[in-house]
Amino acid sequence: MPGNGDSLSRLRTAITVFFALDGFVFAGWVVRIPAIKEQTGASASALGLALLGVSAGAVVTMVLTGRLCRRYGNHRVTVVCAVLLSLSVALPPLTHSALALGLVLLVFGAAYGGINVAFNSAAVDLVAAIRRPIMPSFHAAFSLGGMIGAGLGALVAGSLSPTRHLLLLTVVGLLVTAAAGPTLLRQKPPEPPEPPERERPAESTAPRRLDGRTRGLVLVFGLIAGCTAYGEGALADWGALHLEEDLGASPGAAAIGYSCFALAMTVGRLTGTTLLERLGRTRTVVAGGATAAAGMLLGSLAPALWAALLGYAITGIGLANLFPVAVERAGALAGPSGVATASTLGYGGMLLGPPAIGFMADWFSLPAALTSVAILAAVAAVIGFATRGAAAR
Repeated sequence: MPGNGDSLSRLRTAITVFFALDGFVFAGWVVRIPAIKEQTGASASALGLALLGVSAGAVVTMVLTGRLCRRYGNHRVTVVCAVLLSLSVALPPLTHSALALGLVLLVFGAAYGGINVAFNSAAVDLVAAIRRPIMPSFHAAFSLGGMIGAGLGALVAGSLSPTRHLLLLTVVGLLVTAAAGPTLLRQKPPEPPEPPERERPAESTAPRRLDGRTRGLVLVFGLIAGCTAYGEGALADWGALHLEEDLGASPGAAAIGYSCFALAMTVGRLTGTTLLERLGRTRTVVAGGATAAAGMLLGSLAPALWAALLGYAITGIGLANLFPVAVERAGALAGPSGVATASTLGYGGMLLGPPAIGFMADWFSLPAALTSVAILAAVAAVIGFATRGAAAR
C-alpha cells in the first residue's frame, strides 16, 4: 500500500512474533506434563480430566473473544491475552493435586484460546490490507515456535525443575510481549483497500448483519479446520505409538515420526503464500486434503518404518495450509466472530481426534483407526471443492 508499507511491515512482524510466542509457550508446557503428573501424584485418568481444563477454558473463551475483539480491538486483546498466557504458564508447577491442576489449566486454556482468536483476527485484517495470501506464514511461525519450545524444553528438562522452567517461560513471554506489544497498541487495524466505485455497497450506519448463507459458509470453513486439526491431534498422541507397537520401531525411531510430520507441516506453511498465489485457495484446499489423505493411508497401513515415516511427512505437507486458509476465509466473511467459530470447530477437532482414535483402536486396530485421519482429510478436500463457487462470491 503506497505510503503505508513500513507500517504494515512492522505490524506483520509484531503479529508473527505473537504467533511464535504462542507456539513456544504452549510447547514448553506440554513437554513438562510428565513431571507435573509425578509432582501432583495424579493417576492417568485424573491427569486426563485435569488436562481437559485447557480444552474447556480455550473453547469457552474462543466463543467470547470474538465479541471482545469487536469491542476493544484485535490488537489490545492480543496483548492482554499474551500477558495472561505468560503468567498462567507458571501456575501448574505450584499445584499438588489433580483438582488444583485442572483449575489453573482453565486459566491457561482461557488465555490460549483468547490469544488464538485475537491474533488470527489481526492477521485476517492484515491479509485483507496487503491483498496477499500470507496467512500460512503466521501459522508457520506458530509451528516454528512450537518446535523451538519443545526442543529447548527437552534440553533443560534434566537440569531445571518444572517450576524454574515454566517461570523462565513466563519471563520470556513478558519480555517478548513488552517488545512487540507497543507496535500493536500504537496501530489501528489496517483498512482494506477501497473497492471500485461500482462495487461499493450503499452507505449505511447500521452494522452489517450476516445472512444465513454467510453463516453457513463460516461453519463450512470451520469444518475444514476441524478435519485438519483432527489429524494433528491424532498424530501427536498416537503416531509414535503406532510406529512402536505395530512396526516394531525403537522408542527413539518412533519419536522421529511426529518430528517428520511437524517439520513437513512447517515447511508447507513457509511455502504456503507462494502456493496460494499460484493455485488459489480452492485448489490449495483440494490438493492439500487429497495429499494428506494419500499420505495418511501410507503412514497407517505401510508395513515398513521408512514408508510410514514418509507417509507422516506427506500428511504434514498436505494438512499444512488447510487450517490457515479456513480461518482466513471465515474471518474475511464474518470478522472476529468468524475466526472464533472456525477456531472453536478446529480446536474441537483436535480434542476429538485422540479419544476417537483410542476407541476405534480398541474396536478394530490402531492402523485402521488412523485411517480416519485420511478420511477426514478427503472430506475437507471434497468440502473445499463443493463450495468453490459460493466461497468465491
